[in-house]
Amino acid sequence: MHLVIETGPWDPPLAEGESVAVNGVCLTAARITAHGFHCDALRETLKCSNLGAKAAGDSLNLERALRAGQPLGGHIVSGHVEGLGTLTGRAAAGSECTLQFRCDKSLLRQMVPKGSVACDGISLTISSLTDTAFAVNIIPYTLEHTSLGKLKTGDTVNLETDLIGKYVLQWLGQQKGHGTGRHGRDEMPPVKITEETLRKAGFIE
Repeated sequence: MHLVIETGPWDPPLAEGESVAVNGVCLTAARITAHGFHCDALRETLKCSNLGAKAAGDSLNLERALRAGQPLGGHIVSGHVEGLGTLTGRAAAGSECTLQFRCDKSLLRQMVPKGSVACDGISLTISSLTDTAFAVNIIPYTLEHTSLGKLKTGDTVNLETDLIGKYVLQWLGQQKGHGTGRHGRDEMPPVKITEETLRKAGFIE
């Protein structure tokens, strides 16, 4: 799919070949225009994300790639979307808002309460987590400056779980023989994470 995205001015100007996260999906700016840029999305990208469902005029969250030496304002996001979350509930509490999403259990296994998750490219903290859903609290600034403020029940968001957490989970699965026996390749056997476990893995000293 070929996307033509209209934006305001960039400082410094966007360059041809530069990586841009579009709703959390890392894409390449293939052509720069006076009013935005063009990019292409592969079939695999459309299968894993909500970009294929977007219509002309829809708002998209845009973010440039972080360069070495720049301050990290949130958690590390690679732009490699793993699946979709569906908005199941929205509750206002004063000026803030709580959003609840349902998603595949394989993604929920990679989340922890107070951990990080990217929803449509926005770095958020998980406020609650169950076996079937998770919730995030949104501050007024995020509601005003991103597409999350326009979400309705049933709408989808692109999800990317915490990068470091995925490496920890993968390592623990390898230590417990993940991919063999009765659990199969897509089911993670339960493991107990202790301080000693993380120290042996080299994650803490």
